[in-house]
Amino acid sequence: QLQLVESGGGLVQAGGSLRLSCVASGSPLVYWAIGWFRQAPGKEREGVICMSASDGGTYVYSDSVRGRVTISRDNAENTVYLQMNSLKPEDTGVYYCAGVHGVCYDSIGEYDFWGQGTQVTVSS
Repeated sequence: QLQLVESGGGLVQAGGSLRLSCVASGSPLVYWAIGWFRQAPGKEREGVICMSASDGGTYVYSDSVRGRVTISRDNAENTVYLQMNSLKPEDTGVYYCAGVHGVCYDSIGEYDFWGQGTQVTVSS
């Protein structure tokens, strides 16, 4: 079992930056690919970015965030970070981290463990 807890969300003006954290427990983070996902009001949950366990390869799910987000992990601290820059109002939503064993997957359904989410609101 893997437990995930997100933090770092908040209210930020357009053009600003935020760094979200995802702290893992219950299993060493080194075994898990961690993805960041988001859900805007009235919309389906969508992928943002993922980092695989083994080689640290990253996969950006959405062209709308490409070049503005980076993911990093500190296995010793069991924490994965999402750095978001040049934020836009359309980035508003609840951000979730999720884990799957090994590598990143295209499908959200492949992710087995989810955090409770953290709200990000970008004002114009």
